[in-house]
Amino acid sequence: MSTDQTLNFTFAKLDLDLAYLMKCFQEMLAELGEKDLARSLPWASAPENQAPMEMLCSEAGLQALSLSFQLLNMVEENSAAQTRRRVEHERGLAAEPGLWGDRLNQMRLDGCSEEEIADLLPRIWVEPVLTAHPTEAKRSSLLEQHRQLYLLLLKRENNIWTPAEQEQIRGQIILALERIWRTGEIMLQKPDLAHERRAILYFLHDVFPEVVPRLDWRLRQAWKEAGFDPRRLAGAGRMPLVSFGTWVGGDRDGHGLVTAAVTNETLLALRRAALGLHDRHLQAVAQRLSLSSARQAPPAELAAAIDELTGQLGEIGAQAVTRNPFEPWRQFLNLVRAKLPNLDDCRIEAPYHYRHPRALLEHLRLLYESLVAVGAARLAEEEVLPVWRAVEVFGFHLAVLDVRQNSAYHDRAIAQLLVAAGLDGADYADWPEEKRRELLEQELKSPRPLAHGSAELGPEAREILATYRLLASHGEEYGYDGIGALIVSMTRSVSDLLGVYLLAREAGLARPTPAGLVCRLPVVPLFETVADLEQAPAILREFLAHPITGRSVTESGGRRRQQVMLGYSDSAKAAGVLSGQWALHQAQRTLAQMAAEAGFELRFFHGRGGTISRGAGPTHRFLQSLPHGSLSGAFRATEQGETISQKYANLGTASYNLELLVAGVAAMKLRHQRPVSRNVKLAPIMHLLATRSQKVYEDLLDRPDFMAYFSQATPIDAIEQARIGSRPARRTGRRTLEDLRAIPWVFAWNQSRHYLPGWYGVGTALTELLAEVPARFADLAAGFENWPFLQYVFTNTETSLMSADLRIVERYAELVADDAVRATYLTLIGDEYRRTREVLGRLFGGDFAVRRPRLLGTLVRRERALTMLHQMQIMLLRQWRERSAAGDQTGAEALLPRVLLSVNAIASGLRTTG
Repeated sequence: MSTDQTLNFTFAKLDLDLAYLMKCFQEMLAELGEKDLARSLPWASAPENQAPMEMLCSEAGLQALSLSFQLLNMVEENSAAQTRRRVEHERGLAAEPGLWGDRLNQMRLDGCSEEEIADLLPRIWVEPVLTAHPTEAKRSSLLEQHRQLYLLLLKRENNIWTPAEQEQIRGQIILALERIWRTGEIMLQKPDLAHERRAILYFLHDVFPEVVPRLDWRLRQAWKEAGFDPRRLAGAGRMPLVSFGTWVGGDRDGHGLVTAAVTNETLLALRRAALGLHDRHLQAVAQRLSLSSARQAPPAELAAAIDELTGQLGEIGAQAVTRNPFEPWRQFLNLVRAKLPNLDDCRIEAPYHYRHPRALLEHLRLLYESLVAVGAARLAEEEVLPVWRAVEVFGFHLAVLDVRQNSAYHDRAIAQLLVAAGLDGADYADWPEEKRRELLEQELKSPRPLAHGSAELGPEAREILATYRLLASHGEEYGYDGIGALIVSMTRSVSDLLGVYLLAREAGLARPTPAGLVCRLPVVPLFETVADLEQAPAILREFLAHPITGRSVTESGGRRRQQVMLGYSDSAKAAGVLSGQWALHQAQRTLAQMAAEAGFELRFFHGRGGTISRGAGPTHRFLQSLPHGSLSGAFRATEQGETISQKYANLGTASYNLELLVAGVAAMKLRHQRPVSRNVKLAPIMHLLATRSQKVYEDLLDRPDFMAYFSQATPIDAIEQARIGSRPARRTGRRTLEDLRAIPWVFAWNQSRHYLPGWYGVGTALTELLAEVPARFADLAAGFENWPFLQYVFTNTETSLMSADLRIVERYAELVADDAVRATYLTLIGDEYRRTREVLGRLFGGDFAVRRPRLLGTLVRRERALTMLHQMQIMLLRQWRERSAAGDQTGAEALLPRVLLSVNAIASGLRTTG
């Protein structure tokens, strides 16, 4: 299919499936007595059939609109998946951009040999890290019901069904819609950490173990289609390494509910789920490998292993062997299952229990080779390799748990330790860097703790030491594989990192060795603001040169590797999208070069959010945009809030998104290994644009009445009431812009259709460049061809801009009490919007509608229903605020559920929160 044919197919299928689902929804509502509401559904009714605003603004009306958008999102997801299948069917695996077929072709065009690619694959490591940042507006019970509805939609794709069977599927869809309708939209209370942990465990335990074998299969298929030798990928250890991480239960930055006890519960829950996963896989394989010794004699190595394990396991071993006489492969798997640690409490209670997954992998290797030895290579590949792969990917910990805390919190803890030790350090946080370094260097040379074990400590010191002691004891009992890094938010100096070594020593997590102090877990800086990103190379250079860092990273991995986390949210929040992206790009390039010179391999951890102004964007485009030489082959990135369910809730979509990530990292790693000319000519232009756009953006935020406009022209006050995450919207509770987290900041601008953090300031910077130095503007436009970073940043800016809607912005601005404030900001925002739209058109050399028909179609399809929803939200906000201002708390509380429903509905319509 041509591009136009593909687009036509996608839109045609989307419209047909949407009409079908909306008809089912109408029928369900009518059966429940909501006939007027049924006649008013978008994409199923003419505008003249719309029910009165009062009805639509009821809880039922808002829920109906929200669910309608969720059905549209589901249909779009399925249409995209079916389009990909059709394209691959007609044109092969290489036809879909960013996936393995396309990437293998690209590697070959880049001059890579088959051998070079095959050697590279096992050295690729990708780790998505699931977080519970509060941006998932749907309840977890609804997420599961939506998954079931999606499976029914997928079931309809099969052409074998008779008319009667199709009608049965339709009845199941209506039933699923009724369950969703009766469940309700909004969370009645804020989810707690146990709830968030269960939600994350679903993806880690039930989704990803099914996705990983599919990823491997698609790579092998693309490999064969590319004409490469399949034998190069046969057996274990030939695939890219995929693993998973999580912050749920470990991230305590501004989240006082995450205690040492919560972290302990999380580590054990992850371990329990991993062991249960492997037990399930081993049991299933044992049921299928019923090979009889009468048909094929087991190899001597397998027979010897059965005898050895039977002796080790005693009575349990004897039972395992007796259960399946004459079936040695089953006997062996039963013995292997018996060696798994206790599934209930995760403990290693018997000497024969596996202490580490390496021993289990060795037994799976023996099983694999024994099947190959008797000519059952297909069984070895299809039955044993997936289990082997699951153990390799998930270990005995399922996902790595990072522990993150803010540097200011660490400062308070150190101050409390100094006071408890009788030293003058209550004001440690205010000390100059030189004085802090002097104290830390002196203390880190000593093995003795600062404070006696029975000393009275302040709350921060108490909590950190309890957490670190828990990490140390868990690591000693189960190993450190399941514990990630000690991540320091708002890293602004070397002392912020060395202070963690001091705290770790205090808790026994850093221990003396003959060579000196060694920390058992890596300490990872998180650079977030533009200013911190600019200082990052100097900070990291000193940190890497520190002897404790050198000893710790070498001991933990055998190679000198250092992880650095980059925050995409706060850099853009404070300085605007262009300045934030440029600062991140520059920092990665400089950090990677500096680390290489110091003899370290740098692994970047990208803290990307779910929206463009928080670092989101198409995965394969993002990878292409990374600075040359910054991708080591190891890649970590956060997956936050609603993006987790959008990308991974359904098997096909999850496989697609992970394949984009893994294949993209592999292709870019090979490209980064080759020399390339830097865009020296364009870098000064980008620096100029970033500086100017930041000034324009900061001028807006620094205006004395800006917070008044933001507070009244967006639903930020409602968002802070939303029950969509256990984490508070503000770091310390102060009602300031600095204290407000980036998520609710972006969420509020998106809800009111400003989308301001994703584009404001860019238009002025580009317009001035065009007027003052048109030749440089022309160079910038030409640079799209050979600098992917340019195209990525400005395309994302345009996406944010086109998602904004000035008509709706003006309606939200009517909520601003002061006429002068309203007029001022409408003028500033409106002028910059028009300026940015016009100059981006010139930069790209064509109108948005012509260049990006897919995005245009998505926006147009949503426009009428979203406009109606925005009108309802504005009306509800006005009423809710008036009741609150009048002291009518009862009336305000009664109205709040509808306000929150409007937030959910618009989030569903925009497919984004924060």
